Amino acid sequence: MPLAVSLGDPAGIGPEIIAKCWDNRAAFGLHPFVAIGDPRAIAAVWDGPIATIDDPREADDAFDVGLPLIVVRGVEAPLPGRPTLGGAHGALDALELAVGLARSGAASAVVTGPVSKEQLYAIGFTHPGQTEFVAERCGVSANNVAMMLAGPSLRTVLVTTHIPLAQVPGALSAALIEARGRAALRGLQRNFGIAEPRLAVAALNPHAGEGGAIGREEIEMIEPAIAALRAEGWRVSGPHSPDAMFHASARALYDAALCMYHDQGLIPLKTLHFEEGVNITLGLPIVRTAPDHGTAFDIAGQDRADPRAMAAAMQVAASAAAMRVSA
Repeated sequence: MPLAVSLGDPAGIGPEIIAKCWDNRAAFGLHPFVAIGDPRAIAAVWDGPIATIDDPREADDAFDVGLPLIVVRGVEAPLPGRPTLGGAHGALDALELAVGLARSGAASAVVTGPVSKEQLYAIGFTHPGQTEFVAERCGVSANNVAMMLAGPSLRTVLVTTHIPLAQVPGALSAALIEARGRAALRGLQRNFGIAEPRLAVAALNPHAGEGGAIGREEIEMIEPAIAALRAEGWRVSGPHSPDAMFHASARALYDAALCMYHDQGLIPLKTLHFEEGVNITLGLPIVRTAPDHGTAFDIAGQDRADPRAMAAAMQVAASAAAMRVSA
């Protein structure tokens, strides 16, 4: 079965990097995929062949002929770098169809192109991001999924995601940390084939709170969550001082780091693997990945977008889907 790849915002770099992935499919070693979105968005940034199909099962045969595409046409022709509300509607429709194909078994996994949250919010989108939308469509509580960012030498999982930093302490709880940790550990087993995964849990405060002297979140929330996971038999360590857990020798001691807030996990990941970071949603009945970057409207249509992160997202999605089949 092919991967289902939504174009994302048609005015962003999604159409370009997906087309470049097809162009370089052999070099990247990509599994067959079908793009979903507006063909005009692709034609605006790429002059290669498009193979329009109606059924994902046609993607394998079409893959060497042209970029397989299931058409989700917007109300207006998209222009690179010029996002519109119509484009946001098209991006959401493509995402909805991609998730539906994976849930029905017609696609092996979902890879989502970058979207503009600002544009989505303007058309009434109420989810913090695509992760929460996909979880709802799969019937999974947002608290039972986790966002993992993965690169060749580091995987980070977030307890809180897209909220203001000032709201993070109030959003944390032992139950939430435990749930995210469990999703991370099970995700390492299901998607990466790690039988006995090791999870390192980051502290919230500097120096892990110094025994409560500069914060009690470690004592009151993080340590109880770690204890609960250990009681279930999981290999969990921490809380670790975040300033000392991302150098090379520290990374060798764990399979993923559980981080309390967005930038705590994203800064080290993007520092190490900016061009190849992959966003993976853990805790779903389907595989969903995405490149770890945004729409980049400022360079859309200029043939400057780097496809490596999208290719990595496709590679991870195909590998995770195969891992689940063989499990």
